[in-house]
Amino acid sequence: MLPIVVLLILVALIFDFINGFHDAANSIATVVSTRVLSPGKAVLWAAFFNFIAAFGFGTAVATTIGKGMIDVSVITFAVVFAGLAGAIVWDLITWYFGLPTSSSHALMGGYAGAAVARAGWKVVIVAGWTKTLIFIVLSPLIGMAAGLGLMTAISWILRGHTPGGVDRWFRRLQLLSAGAFSLSHGTNDAQKTMGIVAGLLLAAGYIQSFYVPLWVILAAHAAIALGTLAGGWRIIHTMGSKITKLQPVGGFAAETGAAIAVFTATFLGVGVSTTHAITGSIVGVGSTRRLSAVRWGVAGQIVWAWVLTIPAAFLISAGTYLILRLAGAK
Repeated sequence: MLPIVVLLILVALIFDFINGFHDAANSIATVVSTRVLSPGKAVLWAAFFNFIAAFGFGTAVATTIGKGMIDVSVITFAVVFAGLAGAIVWDLITWYFGLPTSSSHALMGGYAGAAVARAGWKVVIVAGWTKTLIFIVLSPLIGMAAGLGLMTAISWILRGHTPGGVDRWFRRLQLLSAGAFSLSHGTNDAQKTMGIVAGLLLAAGYIQSFYVPLWVILAAHAAIALGTLAGGWRIIHTMGSKITKLQPVGGFAAETGAAIAVFTATFLGVGVSTTHAITGSIVGVGSTRRLSAVRWGVAGQIVWAWVLTIPAAFLISAGTYLILRLAGAK
């Protein structure tokens, strides 16, 4: 049993690595596109904050993912593997096409798809899904409102200052906002993998009640930080320049607005999409100039990818589980 558990934990950490790789764009696209940091320095900055998020933010999101969305009594090794496989495959597909979709929702959809394929729809805990589905809509709206509000307030407060002076100040401040958003990304996204690993340990009998051991917390944050270091450059291009053009002041407002949205969800124990939050915030900032400053066609493609993420990962994972069952796995 132990070799199988170790293998599945490694698969979970691979997903976490891909999560960081896929979502590096969320953390660094704005700071790279405004040329405050070079891509190399930006990923180091983001990875650092992804890792230190391991300390002091609790495991409420991990608990929601691990036991609040699917009945843990039906979790088996095959369910865990199939759930992770669906999330990984969908992340790689959307990375290839440069679409900033949610790794979080891919994992949720994949985990549910494998569990439903094993035991039917009764395994879904509706209450656990309610908050998540609400925040699919709320997180980009909160990010958009915060980004638009911050940008409007900054523009009004600094209306008498020269553009050059404003640019110099916000080049410094954007380092702080990028760090804050990377911190929020690490604390929310790494917890999802922690929840899966803790559920696996519970199913295997290595822990007697659901909790997240310290080594799992550190391993999850290390994996997501390493993934961020690898960077997903295709998606960074989409996030950083295809939606709207950003200056340092706009980058600061977008990152700060998104961080507010993600920290709010983390406090409530909701596994939220950092991708949705930062995209909504970038759109909010861009729309303060004029509505035509936002490339709504690109934004529409991204929204369609968001809509498809949970069902696509669900179907991939369900299919994977059925293949495993035909091969004799349970």
